Amino acid sequence: MQSALEISPAEAKDRLNASNKKALIDVREPEECALAHLGSAEYIPMSSVPVALPRLQDLAASSDLLVLCHHGVRSLQVVASLRQCGLNNCYSVAGGIDRWSREVDPAIPRY
Repeated sequence: MQSALEISPAEAKDRLNASNKKALIDVREPEECALAHLGSAEYIPMSSVPVALPRLQDLAASSDLLVLCHHGVRSLQVVASLRQCGLNNCYSVAGGIDRWSREVDPAIPRY
């Protein structure tokens, strides 16, 4: 069951396709991104999120933030943290890039 902080990969894809008012943030590590990536994602490793907070605040001022990781655990933690900072228009992509690969785009490698 998804929490209120999450959206499904299909919903994330629909939101990304429907408007340019969405930003996809990938919080995986560079080695993971080299294995599988979504071309439209901006990479901000989870460990760099505190330093990148001003950038994320700027993005959130004009768009929803959709946060992605491998299986959805780190992205959910990042979204919870961002919400505590007042960024209420951010959502974790449930199941991460692994679920995205299974349900949205099987061309994305699973690892």
